[in-house]
Amino acid sequence: MPLFEIAIMQRPTKKEAEEGGEEKLIFGPKFTVAKDKESAALRCLLAERPEGLDMVRAEVLVRPFA
Repeated sequence: MPLFEIAIMQRPTKKEAEEGGEEKLIFGPKFTVAKDKESAALRCLLAERPEGLDMVRAEVLVRPFA
């Protein structure tokens, strides 16, 4: 199975953005082994649910490590 690198970024709320808020790194980067990108992201989210994670504002970034 391939190796993937995963990170989760959280976008600011509209109010935070107006006040100069920026995206924050909530999780990672971390490596995992999975059959595809979707499985890698799901495995990461289920195994280690990051504290303060708001999935509405989150962006899960997955890339193959090769």
